Amino acid sequence: MIYLQLFYEFFLTGLFTIGGGLATIPLLQEMSLRTGWFTQAQLADMIAISESTPGPIGINMATYVGFTTAGPLGGIVASLGVTLPSMIIVLIIARLLFRFKENVFVEHAFYGLRPASLGLVSAAGLTVLRLSLVNIQLWEQSGLISGLFDLKAIALAVVLFIISKVFKLHPVILIAFGAVIGIIFKF
Repeated sequence: MIYLQLFYEFFLTGLFTIGGGLATIPLLQEMSLRTGWFTQAQLADMIAISESTPGPIGINMATYVGFTTAGPLGGIVASLGVTLPSMIIVLIIARLLFRFKENVFVEHAFYGLRPASLGLVSAAGLTVLRLSLVNIQLWEQSGLISGLFDLKAIALAVVLFIISKVFKLHPVILIAFGAVIGIIFKF
């Protein structure tokens, strides 16, 4: 039964996510609250791992959730669930788009999808920012505004941002550097 639920949840995620893997984050947050398969902290780890490993982030996150929830078969089922809607839609659109590529309604639909994608990706970016740099639990416990922000994480983010702009390093090098710093300083 868990395999059917994993497939269903990730099929819906794949069906309603427009804008790439980061756009799945709001749906995964909701899934976390509804199913209890993973916590918000695990979601932050999932994002970090999925961004750091090769392949599309949405599929990586589906595989991660499926694997941690139901083992290797769960990872396969969740990955299949999240990719199947795209495969079906691409096949249908490819068939129809060739006939209607000059249609004004098709052009307007694609124009309207751009801001929707931007909104979803922006929401995902803000979620990653909040999960990475803000510690609401510590703030609630201490009551101090300085407890709200993870100063080590902010410092690392600023340093990596500056390094990326000054030295134009490949993102993989920056990810590896961030992982090493996280290990050394126990983030």
